[in-house]
Amino acid sequence: MKKRSVAALTAALAVAPLLAAGVPGQRAVAADSGTAGPSSPVDSALLRGVDLDTVTIPELQARMKRGSLTSSDLTLAYLRRIKAIDPKINAVLRTSPTALSQAAASDVRHRLGKVRGPLDGIPVLLKDNVNTRDMPTTAGSLALAGSPPDTDAELVVRLRAAGAVILGKANLSEWANFRAAKPTSGWSGVGGQTHNPYVLDRNPCGSSAGSAAALAASLAQVAIGTETDGSIVCPAGMNGVVGHKPSLGLVSQSGVVPISAEQDTAGPMARNVVDTAITLAVLSGQDAKGTDGAFGLPEAVSRPGGLRGKRIGLWRLPSLGADVDALMTRTAARLRAAGAQVVEVTPPYQDRLAELEFPALLSEFHRDIDAYLSTRKGPRDLAELIHFNRTHPAEQTCFAGQELFEQALAAPSTTVPRYRAMRAVLKDLSRRSIDETMAAHDLDAIASPANPPAWTTDCARGDNDVIPSSTPAAVAGYPSLSVPAGFVGELPVGLLLMASDHQDAELLAVGAAVEQRLVAWRAPRYLPSLPGTAD
Repeated sequence: MKKRSVAALTAALAVAPLLAAGVPGQRAVAADSGTAGPSSPVDSALLRGVDLDTVTIPELQARMKRGSLTSSDLTLAYLRRIKAIDPKINAVLRTSPTALSQAAASDVRHRLGKVRGPLDGIPVLLKDNVNTRDMPTTAGSLALAGSPPDTDAELVVRLRAAGAVILGKANLSEWANFRAAKPTSGWSGVGGQTHNPYVLDRNPCGSSAGSAAALAASLAQVAIGTETDGSIVCPAGMNGVVGHKPSLGLVSQSGVVPISAEQDTAGPMARNVVDTAITLAVLSGQDAKGTDGAFGLPEAVSRPGGLRGKRIGLWRLPSLGADVDALMTRTAARLRAAGAQVVEVTPPYQDRLAELEFPALLSEFHRDIDAYLSTRKGPRDLAELIHFNRTHPAEQTCFAGQELFEQALAAPSTTVPRYRAMRAVLKDLSRRSIDETMAAHDLDAIASPANPPAWTTDCARGDNDVIPSSTPAAVAGYPSLSVPAGFVGELPVGLLLMASDHQDAELLAVGAAVEQRLVAWRAPRYLPSLPGTAD
């Protein structure tokens, strides 16, 4: 495929979320989705008919331009919704004390015609491993729960410059799930356990758990997650939202708590592809306006038949269960009905990637976390962090283990030949696994299930998350995108799309067309559990 920069991103977007069922702001419900439950109430006087579950950034900007909505009203509605709904799911660690003043400043810009871009006045939640100078940044650990960092992460600088309202910080899996051998996703010593909004005793998956769960519950318009391998795309899939892991280097990692500079990236999450793509353009420092300089999206990719002629490689992964595989069969049939050609593929080299990735990450984590801790008050390196966890019982209330920390402390340095050879093999095989598959079948994207149905959260057992679909793009530094595919009973499953290096715009275009065809979203019902089921 011909590569395009993210500056051309809006030419690769679909406005399907605005057009589903022919009614702006509404989404039809696909056959696999069942009947959407009612969303929790917010102050209708503030929102004047805006449905937070379905509204998109372009719709919000159009309302703000007309003067029928203000950022202050929108921000206050989200703050009230957090207060009313978040106690059920525990996704938001804290809200910003300046959120309403940020919104008021945006309202002034809107009145004066000095809007900074499509994110101006839009409330955004940040995963709490992204540095903010005015709020604590903890990575979920009590070791960092003191003074905030001295400066914002570079991506936060870009969000503020674009006029976004930094609404608050989302809970996460402590240290981005890189502490214990048997962790429980969504738990941190600072924030406790985040729950899946669809079924509250089920897990939200991955380290960006709070970001995804908050979006599923419509507690912010967009959120920022981070991924080393699976921690954006799996939570997105398991919580029924959209998550994009950008190509490595497209979004600055400066000021984000690391695992590995060779794989880490922050990325946007939202309830639709349009909002995800607009946010990516801001995060990457590129223009997200339309070709006419307005906030509208070009029509070309919103036309019916957006999948016609596209070639999608389906990587089934039957290990995720018969129900997920059956959903993939139905998904492939729908994509074919829309004009796509779907062929079954199996990317090569997966066993070797699984063998080498973890040892490489151990060495990289030791190097990168030491460098980050040196910039913060608290433990100054990994050895001190291990000691902190041993001496603070609150860090052991869900699981006590820190085996990954201990293994990383003993891992080979990133300067030794053995490590360098390992990372070189990983880079080569991961890229070949995608590039060779796409070339052999002339594909526009590779698709696979993003997640199994959510497992029951259990601190004693830990996660049940052997999910290989995210690994090729994560290790290669290539883009991947999770869009809702449907449900297994009450539990969402995402379709993971991946493509070659810096084909983010093309992948988002395919994702928008898939989203328009599947229309697989429905609001969560916050069920306490699923009677008569077991993992």
